[in-house]
Amino acid sequence: MADRNLALELVRVTEAAAIAGGHWVGAGDKNRADGAAVDAMRSFLSTVDFNGTVVIGEGEKDEAPMLFNGEQVGSGAGPASDVAVDPIDGTRLTALGMNNALAVIAVADGGSMFDPSAVFYMDKLVVGPEAADMVDLRLPVKQNIHLVAKAKGVKPNQVTVCVLDRPRHQGLVEEIRATGARTRMILDGDVAGAIAACREGTGVDIMMGIGGTPEGIVTACAVKATGGVIQGRLAPTDEAEREKAAEAGLDVDRILTTDELVTSDNCFFAATGITDGDLLRGVRYRGRTITTQSIVMRSHSGTVRMVEAEHLARKWEKYERLNG
Repeated sequence: MADRNLALELVRVTEAAAIAGGHWVGAGDKNRADGAAVDAMRSFLSTVDFNGTVVIGEGEKDEAPMLFNGEQVGSGAGPASDVAVDPIDGTRLTALGMNNALAVIAVADGGSMFDPSAVFYMDKLVVGPEAADMVDLRLPVKQNIHLVAKAKGVKPNQVTVCVLDRPRHQGLVEEIRATGARTRMILDGDVAGAIAACREGTGVDIMMGIGGTPEGIVTACAVKATGGVIQGRLAPTDEAEREKAAEAGLDVDRILTTDELVTSDNCFFAATGITDGDLLRGVRYRGRTITTQSIVMRSHSGTVRMVEAEHLARKWEKYERLNG
């Protein structure tokens, strides 16, 4: 079992990625932003005392720089751990200077994370602890919204559903709005949206729709610490991917629970804001200092910590964006 002190060590890793990637906010170059965050995350991971293997890497989908699947990270001390990384969840958000970009890492006991390699997308439903035992991805959208409203003691028109802004969600959005519920459309970054659905005071009650399977597993690590729930169903994009899932022994009609996405009850999740968002404030560069806001969770203890940090800017000069 990974040591509880690992939680704050992981915050150092996401802070580094956020500070490095944050220099590229609004610069219009998502690959350079991602590359800076990857380099910083890799560098700081090497200082952490744990024996990690990256099982969910970053960058394969858009040919960006990446921490690759199978890469060994950490000092090698302690028990084996599965690691999921996304140095920038929301590279496009970062490049465009838009909200909800995060640096993210999740760690769990070795062999406990679901292998998402066969199917890259899944249909997801995420809610907080109040409605965790009531919702079901197999139910109609209207029924799930009414169940969440009942659990929270509000009317359906007071429920807000976070949805990725994609053409594939046109029908889903119409169903949500037909109930009277509101939508909060996000361009990217469904990890932030999913966690916001599990946290009070974010203005988000549910997250619905199809997003990345790797992000679903990262979300499951965080959700376990909040008492909320994520349910997923694999969503192959074509017949070839459906056949690949069958070859891997996966049932694409099965509902995957939080505990199936990550079987371990000793999960760590850390994220640092790159740009402002529903969950966290973005990096601030203030001459001599840099300030960050992070969240760190541990499922074993059910602890969620908010971490405000001030960093001396001169210690981070090697991660600054170079002109030209």
